[in-house]
Amino acid sequence: MLTINDNFLRLAPSYLFSDIARKVADYRGANPDAQVISMGIGDVSRPLCDASVDAMLKAVEEMRHAHTFHGYGPEQGYAFLRQAIADNDYTARGIDINADEIFISDGAKSDTGNIVDIFAATTKVALTDPVYPVYFDSNIMAGRSRSSIEFMPVNEANGFIPDMPLSEPDIIYLCYPNNPTGTVLTRHQLAAWVDYALEHKSLILFDAAYEAYITSSDIPRSIYEIPGARKCAIEFRSFSKTAGFTGLRCGFTVVPHDVVGYDHHGDKVQLHSLWLRRQTTKFNGASYPVQRAAEAIYTPEGKQQIRQTIHYYLENAATLRLSLIDSGLTVYGGTDSPYLWVKTPKGLSSWDFFELLLHQADVVVTPGVGFGNAGEGYVRLTAFASHENTAIAARRITDLLK
Repeated sequence: MLTINDNFLRLAPSYLFSDIARKVADYRGANPDAQVISMGIGDVSRPLCDASVDAMLKAVEEMRHAHTFHGYGPEQGYAFLRQAIADNDYTARGIDINADEIFISDGAKSDTGNIVDIFAATTKVALTDPVYPVYFDSNIMAGRSRSSIEFMPVNEANGFIPDMPLSEPDIIYLCYPNNPTGTVLTRHQLAAWVDYALEHKSLILFDAAYEAYITSSDIPRSIYEIPGARKCAIEFRSFSKTAGFTGLRCGFTVVPHDVVGYDHHGDKVQLHSLWLRRQTTKFNGASYPVQRAAEAIYTPEGKQQIRQTIHYYLENAATLRLSLIDSGLTVYGGTDSPYLWVKTPKGLSSWDFFELLLHQADVVVTPGVGFGNAGEGYVRLTAFASHENTAIAARRITDLLK
């Protein structure tokens, strides 16, 4: 008799965005003429920058010829991309991260889910609430009990800054700029978390997938800007929202040599070596053409082109923010982030407001409760649509709420 992994049965029957997709598909089926605009899922709409496309075309042409063909790549990713990341994202900003501490992957979602492989099932975890569902679900899949997971509410009462955990967790997940709330931590506020982790021998898993949207000078773009973070943090980055790679799939994880865990004897073990072992066993890397496309965003042309795209989405966020506030809604995020966290009107539940916007405005948002209990009474909107659709969606919502 085949025995399944019962931990999967402890999860919700389906993933949040699968539920939304099903509801939207049902609505489209019943209303084939409806011009539905999605402001829900965080997928991009702008095309890849020319620098990346040109680099990828050149790389694909290389694959046509025996003398330039590439098969399996290096285990941590190609040196040309890892060095470009180290030079531009870290060294240029005065941050001490070396190329050999960078692991290229097929995206931050994969790595934030897979990182739990290297930790014991008894590990205590702290998550913000609301939270990106992958953090919680992947820990349940790995066999952690719900009682070993502490939720740290982020809400209006604490200014969307989580209080320090009560359970002295082994692992703390932080995502800033935050998904889903769009809020941020200042350098001083993030330093307090690093100090806590160092004092309690905790590990911070820092998801910096949206760092490219930061415009305020006092908001750190990497946790390694904080002294001591090399000893207590792993950082995840993505090219999906930075350069439109949602369909190409490429990101990276930084695991400094300084960060350690402990075996059952209490002896230190370098997490870098464990993650390397995990990746070389279960992952064969992002493709050569995709890594060349990623490398190209660090060229002068690439940098300029992706800045234009990011500015495009931030303009959308500003349009949404101003329109929703003018409609009388309470809005958070949308300045240093592509996400807006919007309080539902008249005490509506998250799903009720979702249904109202879908059925009466043909606009799709994400119910906040899908990110955790503390998300009830909110919805998330993204700024990744076109200028035209963003303006139309904002006008529809405004007209509906008049």
